[in-house]
Amino acid sequence: MAKHGKKYREAFDKVDRSKKYTPLEAVTLAKELAYAKFDETLEIHVRLGVDPRHADQIVRDLVNLPHGLGKTVRVLVFAQGEDATKAREAGADYIADGDDLINKIEGGWFDFDIALATPNMMGKVGKLGPVLGPRGMMPNPKAGTMIPGEDLPRVIDEAKSGRIEYRVDKTANIHVPIGKVSFSAEQLHDNMSALMESLVSNRPASTKGQYVKKVVISASMGPGIIVDPILAAELETE
Repeated sequence: MAKHGKKYREAFDKVDRSKKYTPLEAVTLAKELAYAKFDETLEIHVRLGVDPRHADQIVRDLVNLPHGLGKTVRVLVFAQGEDATKAREAGADYIADGDDLINKIEGGWFDFDIALATPNMMGKVGKLGPVLGPRGMMPNPKAGTMIPGEDLPRVIDEAKSGRIEYRVDKTANIHVPIGKVSFSAEQLHDNMSALMESLVSNRPASTKGQYVKKVVISASMGPGIIVDPILAAELETE
């Protein structure tokens, strides 16, 4: 088992393992315990009462965080002609309008954070399923990443300002960044509220019992802080 360093152990000892913190207490403590020399990302991990083996219990959606993620989001767009021009003018970092960039991605190039595509490009993009799919980056309409050309400026702007996609994994967990430790506690709380409101609104009708089972917050290098799941599930954006 890997051993943690002195700074981690000191931070760990300051967390009350018997307590379920309120959302605001948790983000405040996570900020206080961050010790890395870089601006750590604050992450939230949520265990849901769903069975991802059933298609009707797969929870996924897009959510716009009101205060963004505090990082530069690199957007790649698969588009041609006028659509490519719209994407470029809207601030897309990369335009894949032919085979060159598609072949580069197929060969293992992934210097981007989100991939968008217009429907008429999916014939070419389809071959990238085996490499983009496992990374959760394959454009598709359900994720809001396969879109008509006229929507590209809006979606690119949302992606760069803090739109995130989440999807429950095979263990019924969701792992999502909600900002940087340099954010204020109130900003992190707002971002967490937006995420939790989205999760609760997307509860599958077929689920029974407690839906939000466990919530943990941690900075990139810090210990997990358990949040009261009932209070977390009641969060709403103002």
